[in-house]
Amino acid sequence: MSEQETTPGDAADAGDAADTTDAFAAAIGRTWTDDRPWNFITDLTALGDRMGGSAGERRAADLVADAFEDAGVDDVELDAFEMSQWTRGWTEFELTAPVERPFDAIALPYSPSGDVEAELVDVGYGTPDEIDAEDVDGKIVVASTTTPSGRFIHRMEKYGCAVEAGAEAFVFVNHIEGQLPPTGSLTFGDEGSVPAVGVSKETGEWLKEYAANSSGETGRVRVGVEAETTPGESQNVVGHIGPKTDEELLLLAHYDAHDISEGALDNGCGIATVVTAARILAQADLDVGVRVAGVGCEEIGLLGAERVAETTDLSEIKAVVNVDGAGRFRNLVALTHNSDAMSAAAERIDETTRQPVDVNGDPHPFSDHWPFVREGVPAFQLHSDSGERGRGWGHTHADTRDKVDDRNIREHAILTALLVGDLATADAPRLDLDDLAATFRENDFEVGMRAAGLWPDGWE
Repeated sequence: MSEQETTPGDAADAGDAADTTDAFAAAIGRTWTDDRPWNFITDLTALGDRMGGSAGERRAADLVADAFEDAGVDDVELDAFEMSQWTRGWTEFELTAPVERPFDAIALPYSPSGDVEAELVDVGYGTPDEIDAEDVDGKIVVASTTTPSGRFIHRMEKYGCAVEAGAEAFVFVNHIEGQLPPTGSLTFGDEGSVPAVGVSKETGEWLKEYAANSSGETGRVRVGVEAETTPGESQNVVGHIGPKTDEELLLLAHYDAHDISEGALDNGCGIATVVTAARILAQADLDVGVRVAGVGCEEIGLLGAERVAETTDLSEIKAVVNVDGAGRFRNLVALTHNSDAMSAAAERIDETTRQPVDVNGDPHPFSDHWPFVREGVPAFQLHSDSGERGRGWGHTHADTRDKVDDRNIREHAILTALLVGDLATADAPRLDLDDLAATFRENDFEVGMRAAGLWPDGWE
C-alpha cells in the first residue's frame, strides 16, 4: 500500500511514513468513490419518522453517533435537553359554502387543537403588505408557500402576521404540483394561537376560486385539528476533531425531520455531508479544533442549536459552519450572513477547486446558524440550489431517498472540509450587530420577524 493509500484507521498509526497533509489529500481522494454516504442516508431514511422529541429522532441520534465515531470524531456523546414536543392527532378540512366538500390537509407543527368555521380570504403570497391589504379579522387566511420576488417570506412570518391581524385559522398552500400538502413549524418551540393546516396546490386552486366567488357569495371553510404539545426530550450528538484549542470552529447539521416523510433532502443530505466531511477532517492537520454536532429539533424551532449556543462559551467559537441544504443539488451555495470574511473564504475555495460555490451575503434567521449569528458569531449556512423557488420536495411526503444523488453529498463534503480548513487559518471578525440589524431592516425582515417573535431583544 502506498503512502497516499493509507486508510483512515491506519493514518493515525502511520507515524513518519506519511505526513498529515498526505493523509488529508488521500481522505479527499477516497471520498469520490466512498459508498458510506449512501449507506448512511439509506439507514437514516429507513428509520421513518424523525420528528423532534420522538423515539425515531432518538434512534437517528444513535445512528449519527455511530457514524461520527466511525468517521474518527473523538469524545462522541449525546447531550439530552428538554423541549416542547408536538404530537399530531387528526385533521379535518372542508368547504362548507357555497358547496360542501372535504379536502385533504395536514396540521402544521405547533398548531393548537381547535375547530373553526369562518369566511375564507385569499392573501396571495401572504406577505405583510398583502395581509394588511385584506380584512382578515375573524376569517380563515389562505397563503402560498412561495413568494414572487425579492427575499423569501417564511411561513412563520406569514402565520404571525395573519394572527396579529385577527385571523381565526391559517391555511398554507403548496406551490408545487402533485397533491402534496406541505408541513412546517408555526413557531420556534411553542404552541401557536390559532389552528393551521397545509393543503396541496390543487386544493389551493379551488380555495382561491371560492374566496373570490364570481357570484358574490364568499366561501366558508371549516378547519379542525386535534394535536397536543407536551413536555418532551430531544438530544444533540456532539464530538470533537483535531487539537483542543482556546478558539475552535463549530461544524453542525440537523438530523431531525418532519413526521410526514423520510426527510432525505431536508436534512438527511446535510447530516450525511457533515459525517463525510468529518471523516476527511479527521485526517487533517488543523490549526484549531473543530466541534462537531448533529442537532435535533431544527424543524420545530432550532431547539438543538439553541441548546448548543446556551451550553457553549461563544467567545471560544471562531465561526460556525451550518450544513442545512447542502448535498441536495449540484452546486453548493454559501450563505454568509453579513460576514465579508466568510464570503472571502467561500470565494477562495471556489477559485482553488474550480468547483462552483455561489455566495449570498444576505442574513436570515431560519436555520441553525441563527442562535450564533444573532450573538455576532460569523457563520455559513451551506445550502444548494435547485434553480426553483422554495423548498421543492422538502416538507412534503415526497422528501424521500429516491430524490438523493449521493455524488452531491460527496462533493459538498469535500468542499465543506476545505472550507473548514480554510477558516482554521483565516481571520473571521465578529459581526457588527448594528450593521446586522440594519441589513435585516433593509431586506424588509423586521415586520415579519417581530410577528414571528424572532426580532432579538435590544435590536431597537
